[in-house]
Amino acid sequence: MNIPGTGAATLPRLKLPTRDGLAEYAIRNAPLDLSQNIAGPMNRVAYAAAHIVADPLADIDPFEGRAIDWDGTIAFREYLWGLGLGVAEAMDTAQRGMGLDWAGAQELIRRVAAAAKGRPDALVAFGAGTDHLAPGPDVTIDQVIAAYEEQIGFVEGVGGRVILMASRALAKAARSPDGYARVYDRVLSQVKQPVIIHWLGEMFDPALAGYWGSADHTAAMNTAVDVINSHAAKIDGVKISLLDKDKEIAMRRRLTPAVKMYTGDDFSYAELIAGDDNGYSHALLGIFDAIAPVAATALRKLAAGDRQAYDALLDPTVPLSRHIFRAPTRYYKTGVVFLAFLNGFQDHFHMLGGQQSARSIQHLAELFRLADAARVLRDPDLAASRMRKVLAVAGIEG
Repeated sequence: MNIPGTGAATLPRLKLPTRDGLAEYAIRNAPLDLSQNIAGPMNRVAYAAAHIVADPLADIDPFEGRAIDWDGTIAFREYLWGLGLGVAEAMDTAQRGMGLDWAGAQELIRRVAAAAKGRPDALVAFGAGTDHLAPGPDVTIDQVIAAYEEQIGFVEGVGGRVILMASRALAKAARSPDGYARVYDRVLSQVKQPVIIHWLGEMFDPALAGYWGSADHTAAMNTAVDVINSHAAKIDGVKISLLDKDKEIAMRRRLTPAVKMYTGDDFSYAELIAGDDNGYSHALLGIFDAIAPVAATALRKLAAGDRQAYDALLDPTVPLSRHIFRAPTRYYKTGVVFLAFLNGFQDHFHMLGGQQSARSIQHLAELFRLADAARVLRDPDLAASRMRKVLAVAGIEG
């Protein structure tokens, strides 16, 4: 498939660090011209887990407080909705549990729910978990249930659909798979509309190791599938984030047909969404924040039956995503926000909790090169200018 670029005559050059020192890098690719491809139906449900925009001018200590640029944060969600993507809100991409506490999440949920009401086309779901309950040896299963009930009640109170997030407190309190079954049985019996259950792997959050009562993912999956299929009427779908396509496919094939599989695999999303003869996954992905226009266009090509165009658009983004989400995977938010900065969605590279420092300058330089290869730098001149500013902070000029 021939996808036209912008026709820019000269693309910028800059010096980037490599493992062997500095080397001149010339941007190779004009951005994709997707202006004619943002309309039309999709045959997959697609949520982008969205980042938040920090307020860098607030007089706070970044490690102790939080300050959010609400206008910038809401504007980015409007942008995602305008592309036809859904928004998965107050999830780990929004630094939930890594800079955004429950009090901040409540305000975020309230504001985004209000913005969504002004758009009949806005698809949005909100993370509800137990992060206001500190894990500890004395926390009981009943306390975990009560914590879930509180957050679910808040989301439902603003008219929102729930994404039932994994619970650090439950991972600590449950002594066996029976503890998980008890919590989910109780919580799911009360929800007002079908929820999305999120199984977040330990590569994203080490505190969730052994979730569903076993360190063995196959054994854990047995518990999860039993819980999910027995409550299928209360479950829209399951988002699995284990970064293992074979485990996702295995679980997908075991779910009752009424329950969707939402891929959370930022390593293999392209092939999992495309699917096989036995089924496919929908999408609830942090990388869709960073590659939103390409993702939205590719999904429309897939719906139109043009698998070649889908692959041509989405496959080049996979190396970029694998780099952003490489171990320690929990720091992937830094790469997502960095790309938002390069692409002009915010005027700064600051994050809650100072998380902009969580990746090295080498990592960010490789991200820049891979973003160029994937043709997701919207304005190469702007991206190069902003990359130079970040490099200058690291003592690199030119």
